[in-house]
Amino acid sequence: MLRYMAGTVLLVLLLASTPALAFQGKGCAGDCRDCHSLTRKEADELLKTRKFNAQVTDIRTSPVKGLWAVEIMQGDQKFKVFIDYGKEYLVQGRISFVPLAEIGKPPKLRKVDTQKIPLDDAIVVGDRNAANRFIVFDDPDCPYCAKFHKEIKKIVKERKDIAFFIKLYPLPTHPEAYSKSKAIVCAKSVKLLEDAFAGKKLPPAECDTEAVDDNIRLAKELGIRGTPAVIFPDGRLFPGYLDAKDLLQLLEMKEE
Repeated sequence: MLRYMAGTVLLVLLLASTPALAFQGKGCAGDCRDCHSLTRKEADELLKTRKFNAQVTDIRTSPVKGLWAVEIMQGDQKFKVFIDYGKEYLVQGRISFVPLAEIGKPPKLRKVDTQKIPLDDAIVVGDRNAANRFIVFDDPDCPYCAKFHKEIKKIVKERKDIAFFIKLYPLPTHPEAYSKSKAIVCAKSVKLLEDAFAGKKLPPAECDTEAVDDNIRLAKELGIRGTPAVIFPDGRLFPGYLDAKDLLQLLEMKEE
């Protein structure tokens, strides 16, 4: 009996002193998905998408561990929200994840070929022959375009070497923007554009132009989905509003 007990104790000691690789249970490896998962069906149920006639179309791990990035379609609109790994909290609103190593560096912006963008129909603010020419896709009913236009006027007042070539790009979400865009393009009038931004009624178009339709097709080809869309002289595309200070700072910053 004593021999049996001694043998058992020795076996236990040997097992305790040996790496237990063969007996390792479930655990988290380097990929968070080894421990956490979220299916589209689960996400639809958590977000109650049926109540809003929406549907989850994609789920990915976010750049920050602990959050799922969930893409949702509602009609023709696509947006993104975040759900924590514990599936208890919804994080929504405009969130950007900036690596600390990127602080102080210019944002990595997609580039487009400016040679493919005709400027004959553009509304010009500033000197047409300025050394630095920006191209802006604007919607006359876009409040952020109106806000950005004020920044444009500040810049050209101080910087004679900068001009803005505005391409009218009416969005489908603004039903009156198309007719306004045609009126502005036909007249090639900065004043009409500013009247539109001010909410004033515009006269009907004085010509039958296809320039606006061409702008819509071109914007889609360039991957532009919203306004304002600001294209820098070197082709960098900045989607959205930015103030004069930030624009001038980005103009001076060179990509590494």
